[in-house]
Amino acid sequence: MKTALHLIIAMLAAVLMICCNGNTDKQTMNSNDTTSLQDSPVAIDDTTVDGLIVYYPQFTRIDLVCETMPSQQDTSVIFCAEAAFTHELLDEFSHSNIDGDHVSGGKRYTGAKCKDNTGAFAWFDDTTWEFVNGEYNTLLDSVAAAGGMGFGQAIIIHEGESLRPLWREGVNRYRALCEKDGRLCIADSRDEVSYEQFVALLEAFEPRHALYMDMGKGWNHSWWRDGDGKVHEIHPVAEKSRYCTNWITFYK
Repeated sequence: MKTALHLIIAMLAAVLMICCNGNTDKQTMNSNDTTSLQDSPVAIDDTTVDGLIVYYPQFTRIDLVCETMPSQQDTSVIFCAEAAFTHELLDEFSHSNIDGDHVSGGKRYTGAKCKDNTGAFAWFDDTTWEFVNGEYNTLLDSVAAAGGMGFGQAIIIHEGESLRPLWREGVNRYRALCEKDGRLCIADSRDEVSYEQFVALLEAFEPRHALYMDMGKGWNHSWWRDGDGKVHEIHPVAEKSRYCTNWITFYK
């Protein structure tokens, strides 16, 4: 009986040791994941405003990539998402099917007319950028001459002032390109909300500028890269993703 009791105690000790080792491995893995996130070229903030997930790319340059979405194999890309509206669902790409004139790779293109484009964003191929409320032809001429990028979209907040009317309808996951405390970021609604609720979330976030970005199933497909080079898709590819035409792209 005594021998059997000793055998049972020895077996329990062995099982306990295995469990402890397993827990230690798991804790180490989680610690490494945290380190990777801290070293990530894209910082993520999901605590400042409940209901928003905000991505801060630590970039050296930005471009508006047209026709083909940047490859996830291109390790210089750290974040990309659909930017300007696509005018029609066409199987062939044309710059004229992007809503609004735009600048890609330092070259200006004529896009489709779009009444919803009430503003624009441009990056000047250095460390400067600009958000515009209203007419933006002059801005695109300037950014093309500088070798930068730019596109038109619906301005939501400009110089800290929320702009009305609330022009979108329906419940969706919405997204905006923002400037917050002198940094560029992309603010996504965590859940499906009305456009009015999304604007309220942005108002609570208090960016200096916020510009709408194209969303909806297919157009919301986007991704970012962590410190280990792993790609994280924010929204999956959908059937209509093949009609997407342009992506704001941040490079490390």
